[in-house]
Amino acid sequence: MTIDRRLKIFMTASLAVLCGLIAVGNIHDPETNFQFVQHVLSMDTVLPSSTMASHALPIPILWTVGFWMIVIGEATTAILFALGTFELFRARNFKARDFHHAKRFVFAGAGCAFLIWFVGFMTVGGEWFAMWQSQVWNGQQAAFRTIGSILLVLIYVAQYDHEL
Repeated sequence: MTIDRRLKIFMTASLAVLCGLIAVGNIHDPETNFQFVQHVLSMDTVLPSSTMASHALPIPILWTVGFWMIVIGEATTAILFALGTFELFRARNFKARDFHHAKRFVFAGAGCAFLIWFVGFMTVGGEWFAMWQSQVWNGQQAAFRTIGSILLVLIYVAQYDHEL
């Protein structure tokens, strides 16, 4: 097994741990994390003069659904990266084409992560619900840090082995 393959397996496992810890953190402390979703969707901390406040969803059931959808997405992402780690480890001594095929769960995990942290947090939360206007409930930097890390790992993991 080459050092490249070891590193790809290690990096994928690290993403599984990261996403798993994020999901577990939301489950372990649901009240704090639920409050985040509540304040973002209700837009109660955006600039008082913001006309974007008309996008607010002050509906508690939507806060609950939104929160649990995020948690499910984070847990699914962690599971996909864990499956990707297992598949890569299993294929570590296979031919390059087979090792590359084993990356399918890594790609699926990255796609799921993109939906959560880029589409969900940065696009919907950040732009539609004007999270950027909140001094307290702005998760854009954390979301960017998370999706940026995942995409950087994905770029490396997606590279073909030398024999291809």
